[in-house]
Amino acid sequence: MARMQEETKIALVLGATGGIGGAVARGLSKRGWQVRALNRNAEKAAQAEPAFDWRQGDAMNARDVRAAAEGVDLIVHAVNPPGYRNWGTLVLPMLDSTIAAAKAEGARILLPGTIYNFGRDAFPILTEDAPQNPDTDKGLIRREMERRLKDASETGVGVIIVRAGDFFGPGAANNWFSQGLVKPGRPLTAISYPGREGTAHQWAYLPDVAETMLRLVERDERLPRFAVYHMRGFLDRDGTEMVAAIRRVAGKPQLPVRAFPWWLIGLTSPFVPLFRELRKMRYVWREPLRMPNERLLAVLGEEPHTPIDEAVATTLRGLGCMPVESAAVTTGDRVLV
Repeated sequence: MARMQEETKIALVLGATGGIGGAVARGLSKRGWQVRALNRNAEKAAQAEPAFDWRQGDAMNARDVRAAAEGVDLIVHAVNPPGYRNWGTLVLPMLDSTIAAAKAEGARILLPGTIYNFGRDAFPILTEDAPQNPDTDKGLIRREMERRLKDASETGVGVIIVRAGDFFGPGAANNWFSQGLVKPGRPLTAISYPGREGTAHQWAYLPDVAETMLRLVERDERLPRFAVYHMRGFLDRDGTEMVAAIRRVAGKPQLPVRAFPWWLIGLTSPFVPLFRELRKMRYVWREPLRMPNERLLAVLGEEPHTPIDEAVATTLRGLGCMPVESAAVTTGDRVLV
């Protein structure tokens, strides 16, 4: 990585106001990095997070990204179109801007990956090198993102991709936990579960994902040019364990569980972009999925893993579903798996 011998390393974070981008940015700052963040309203963003060096600009504008990336060692590409809109026209141009800037500066790119670039044929055990035959348009775009990053790595750009299951966490938006299982800002009266009992599902606690990425960045010199890792995260082995954790931390062992209204998603998906995308991803709830993390363990020795009750309690409090004083779980230290 460029300029690794300097005392202060510099990172540019695209998507620093988002869940994973913000978590990685804060983690880098705590580790002594100088963090720059590009935003279309830098003045407003700086009021919320004054520790970052905010730069005015748009990730869609290659010149803005190039200017913000001057002198950086790392570019965190954690920016996505809001509300699942305009993926086909925005996602790849934004990534191209990042790749061009990384090439110019000799910086490594860090990308939060997803499982969307894999189709049913790669399940139930999803390894890093499984064939990518996505079932959705969004998956095709994700596959193309990784292809472009692989091509960039062959020209000298270092790349780290960390893939994980469905995100959940206090600052995670646009995810199944906060938009499917519970209703943010409302007390828990029921759980809406999109899957079916007996089907394993893979979850990832956002702070653990960010910590994993940070530890990989710290081991940059030992990583291959194109480094891809899967997280084990929290594996709900039969589709009941996440529900059980919510009930435990809420202190409501009889909290009702209702079937997710897929029928309503089907009816409204032609008119609501978010619902249209959710419907396309229904297969991840119908097919069992497990993500081995042996490759990650070979590098880090362990995977950061917050105990599930602590993670769920923190998430519910952050979403406004449960007041702090009502938590029925005593949180402990992060454990390693």
